Amino acid sequence: MKVLWLCNIILPKVAAKMGLKASNKEGWLSGACSAAEKGGEFELGVCFPVGKENDGFFLEDGVKYYGFYEDTSAPEIYDPSLEGRLSSIVAKFDPDIVHIFGTEFPHTRAMANVMKEHPERILIGIQGVLDIYKDHYFDGLPERVINRVTFRDLVRKDSLKIQQNKYALRAVNETEALKIAGNVTGRTPFDKEFTSGVNPAAKYHFMNETLRADFYKHALSADAARPATEVHSIFLSQGNYPIKGAHMMIRALAKLKEKYPDARVYIAGDNVTRHSTLKEKLKLSSYGKYLLELIKEYSLEDSVTFTGSLPVSDYIDRLSKSNVFVCPSSIENSPNSLGEAMMLGVPCVSANVGGVSGIFDDGRDGILYDFSDIDALVKAVSEIFDNPEKAAEYAANASEHAMATHDPASNYTRLTEIYKDIANS
Repeated sequence: MKVLWLCNIILPKVAAKMGLKASNKEGWLSGACSAAEKGGEFELGVCFPVGKENDGFFLEDGVKYYGFYEDTSAPEIYDPSLEGRLSSIVAKFDPDIVHIFGTEFPHTRAMANVMKEHPERILIGIQGVLDIYKDHYFDGLPERVINRVTFRDLVRKDSLKIQQNKYALRAVNETEALKIAGNVTGRTPFDKEFTSGVNPAAKYHFMNETLRADFYKHALSADAARPATEVHSIFLSQGNYPIKGAHMMIRALAKLKEKYPDARVYIAGDNVTRHSTLKEKLKLSSYGKYLLELIKEYSLEDSVTFTGSLPVSDYIDRLSKSNVFVCPSSIENSPNSLGEAMMLGVPCVSANVGGVSGIFDDGRDGILYDFSDIDALVKAVSEIFDNPEKAAEYAANASEHAMATHDPASNYTRLTEIYKDIANS
């Protein structure tokens, strides 16, 4: 059996051979690739987008690797010429199954079109669900912020409304590909309901996600608790754009500080509120400006820290020191950031949106709350702050749950079962 993977990234070992910087976002793909190479259950080929200078890249190293040109800076624009490049790879590798990771990319739609005569050989792995995400892009934002266009937004043609429209365009790639695919992998009732609505004929295969390898090394042991080294500290995985809900957390922080004056929030990822120089002020987006306005309104300048982009080891260190991890997103399917925090044994609070409840048990793993209810978020975080024993119980349960959900060996076994099921049918 020959299986061709279509990935969003270049696998690290291939990036090294190409002299390119590797992404650390989906390191689990490398583990699955190594397992496939050692297991011998199927012959694997991997294709991935590259720049023009590497179009046609090929490497054979136990696995066959193919690079194809795609303009990844504009994933909302469908490029029909991708079909020719992907068709060439399919002809060379001649796969029995094409496994596409992620739905919202032009290359996903292009590969589905290439394989449309054989939909039963297409397997698409659901990650996000952009057709629904776009409808929640502005949740919790005032109209003045939604309609505002800063100098940066004007120059880059990247206002909040344009960003939402880009999501809508990418959602077209998603739905068009799903309409063709004969098989889908998902992991929550939320994504199952969505995919069944788009293509009732597609066979849904449940398969959990495997996380980045470093988190398994630091997982909470069954007989240990992970005390927060910084009490009343809150960690968010990112706050670059509205869906991630940083604006809701900042509003909640203002209320938390009435009871916990030392409370503070750490937000991983780019600091979208930089404003020390004229250049930085000109580069403020409408959303970044709104976060800055909230911080100033509530006098939180010394209580909100944007960490910048962190290497995975530093990310784990910062997260592990925190009193609570909060996922305040307006919409998610099954956020890996929540799974990672659960695995590390950091007490977790999350908005009950999308597919979150499919991987996180309210009242056992931690606390779920309604996204729009700031007081409920304040109450949930306060419970973690005030009840360390209960927080430790949540953390232990969540870590056990995450280790089972994201077990690499189980997930790889499930993957091979799905391939065999498709091949046999």
